[in-house]
Amino acid sequence: MDPASLTAHHKGCLPELLGLRFVDATKDRVVAELTIRDDLKTIGGRLHGGTIMALADTVAATATFLNLPPGAGTTTLESKTNFFAGASEGAVRATSTPLHRGRTTMVWETRVTDASARLLALVIQTQMVLLPRASGSSSAPGTSAAASP
Repeated sequence: MDPASLTAHHKGCLPELLGLRFVDATKDRVVAELTIRDDLKTIGGRLHGGTIMALADTVAATATFLNLPPGAGTTTLESKTNFFAGASEGAVRATSTPLHRGRTTMVWETRVTDASARLLALVIQTQMVLLPRASGSSSAPGTSAAASP
């Protein structure tokens, strides 16, 4: 999927509200950026940590999506963020690369930097791979398919 299509795919969702733009997207690397606006800042005038975390989560989840087998989905299982610096203007960029791509989980490292390539945050995120269920399978042992939600 090309970066413009990925950006359009998020229309009407949180990434669009943040102003997230995909710059590069391959199975081995996904890059997106957003421009710092006043409504994305803390009272102290710095980019809000939640904005950085949402940016990183979106980029890592998208990287997982690009690596999924047909019919599978994904959800974030765990996310760990270390903040190193703040930013108050310009653009920030998130770059996700794989640490592990397994059948049931994928782990991504996302580096969030400012326009001068200064590291703002490092995020390690685990994504669960949601494989499609076989037709007629139940969600728990001992339950019938008809009883499944």
